[in-house]
Amino acid sequence: MRFREAYNAPCDLPTDRLLQTASLMPLARRLERLKPTAVNTILQEVRQLRAEGHQPVSLMRGAPDLPTPEHIVTAAQQALSDGRTGYPDNRGEPTLREAVARSINRNGGPEYSPDSEILVTSGATLGIHAALGAVLDPDDEVLVPEPVYDAYLSVIIQLGGRPIPVPATLDNGRFTWDPDQVNAACSPRTRAMLINSPWNPTGTVLGNDEWLRLLEVARRHDLYVVSDEIYESICYPGHRHCTPAALSDDARQRTIIVNSLSKTYSMTGWRVGFCAAPAEVISAMYLVLQQSSRGPATFVQDAAVAALDGPQQCVLEMVSEYGRRRELVIAALSDVPHVRVLSPEGGFFAMADARDLERPSNEIRRSLLVNHGVVVMHGGAYGPSAEGTLRISFASGGDNLTHGLELLANGLRALGS
Repeated sequence: MRFREAYNAPCDLPTDRLLQTASLMPLARRLERLKPTAVNTILQEVRQLRAEGHQPVSLMRGAPDLPTPEHIVTAAQQALSDGRTGYPDNRGEPTLREAVARSINRNGGPEYSPDSEILVTSGATLGIHAALGAVLDPDDEVLVPEPVYDAYLSVIIQLGGRPIPVPATLDNGRFTWDPDQVNAACSPRTRAMLINSPWNPTGTVLGNDEWLRLLEVARRHDLYVVSDEIYESICYPGHRHCTPAALSDDARQRTIIVNSLSKTYSMTGWRVGFCAAPAEVISAMYLVLQQSSRGPATFVQDAAVAALDGPQQCVLEMVSEYGRRRELVIAALSDVPHVRVLSPEGGFFAMADARDLERPSNEIRRSLLVNHGVVVMHGGAYGPSAEGTLRISFASGGDNLTHGLELLANGLRALGS
């Protein structure tokens, strides 16, 4: 039977038999390499506890509770009123690509052509997927700093690559990524390094000297540098974000900037991000992206233009509020025995060094959840180098933060007694 005839032929199986047959069909073997993200695994535990009537307080997720600035919301409403609901330009609306190029340059980055070197994406994660999809062949390796945001690993694995975590060193209350160890981890199959600064979960902000040493490793081994800059605006006094693309002509040629408006403008649910790279890389990323995404809605892109080109005082006010919350975290845990808070240089996560409790971090996390009603992330979720630590989010403030910190401090005291 020819394909067209077979395709249109009636099926003699009853519907329930069809469903049973479909459920027995094999799934992709590559799924065996994927694991649920730590956040989603813990959220399932939290949902179960809430179903049982408990109300744990969450200090886990990086979901800002600050409202999206009013001028951005107004721009979206106006765009909707103007009928801006059709398909967007698949590379991103020209006005947004122009605003992105201006924003990167205004914040200390190099100049990029809006026409050929900027790509708009539905959030930063999709941008990372497009970047790695453009440069990886099967079994190529990507170096990532450990502690590592675990979603990075899933993206690399889905694309057929191999994530190579390179452990960081915790020294004087700060995680650092040693370029000598990064260099030693390189092999003929190493294709890229994927780094975010400010660094989730550690809060480290890489300085120029640190970037220059890592860029030298990238130059020596001819690697792409995928720079996740989603927390770029949230830096605390004494620290400033630096994009590696600005540090030399060579760095600009090998750096792929990935960013989003989610954290800077409290627009997590709007799902709008962007990438910047040399034209040939952007063209390859666009080829990857067009297979599965048309980008953010047109009216959302108009709102993003208002965010990037509009008044930036709102960003400074948000960063000031996160700084105040950071101090609350440090103060709340300052007198807890056997625990030391690592003061974050950027972002809205703080890591607590609880290694002196001499318990697995997931055991500590589970006890805090079940026995004390507070949700945090265990450091072991980010790799062995973070074992014995906890990640605490201060993305949400108010009573949630103060009450959560009280529960956390009491729980840690109980575990240390």
